[in-house]
Amino acid sequence: MNKSIEVRELGNKDFKETWAYQERLFKDILDTKIKNRREDAGLETSNYFLFVEHPHVYTLGKSGDLSNLLLSEEQLKEKEATFYKINRGGDITYHGPGQIVGYPILDLDNFFTDIHKYLRFLEEMVILTLAEYGIIATRSEGETGVWLDVDTPFARKVCAMGVRASRWVTMHGFALNVNADLGYFDNIIPCGIKGKAVTSLNVELGLEKVNIDEVKEKLLKHFKTLFEAELILQQTEIQKE
Repeated sequence: MNKSIEVRELGNKDFKETWAYQERLFKDILDTKIKNRREDAGLETSNYFLFVEHPHVYTLGKSGDLSNLLLSEEQLKEKEATFYKINRGGDITYHGPGQIVGYPILDLDNFFTDIHKYLRFLEEMVILTLAEYGIIATRSEGETGVWLDVDTPFARKVCAMGVRASRWVTMHGFALNVNADLGYFDNIIPCGIKGKAVTSLNVELGLEKVNIDEVKEKLLKHFKTLFEAELILQQTEIQKE
């Protein structure tokens, strides 16, 4: 089993371009697994963890409801935002500047074959990271992601999650609000959940800005421990086909 994971820092990248890049990495891993099964090739499968920040974009999961997007095409243009229907689980969410988006593209055969456990580990990574800032975060039963004050009238989501998996290979991932412009969430019903707010780490800490690189370091530290992985850090430019 290959427990080595290449951590690739992509910087600020267009969502569609990054989605295509994910798909290429995802397909390469699947192709290796198929070759191993058909030919008993014994080839090692790769694992990746992509960090990226997107320009303003709304994405709708395959089971999502389009009515949860509260903007017309014209209004999207006015807000300099784009919209995509994509192939992850979950409903609608927003990505934008000041948000840490993480896409683990893993062959879970290298770790454990349990999607429920995988999602709980991603949540735990965020919960442990927020604890380092003195913030008590939790899960909300039946609602994937990470929340604050979940059993109160002031419940608010700080991290959204949605993944796709095939043959135990994962893609898509999580979006943690660090210095996010929360006004963009007013244009959707986030994750299709009515009556619960969205927050950002800087808001919770009463700061104008939180050091994003520091948050990434903490996320990776907990990810490495939870997945018992070896991490290899890289700065990467997306190579177009």
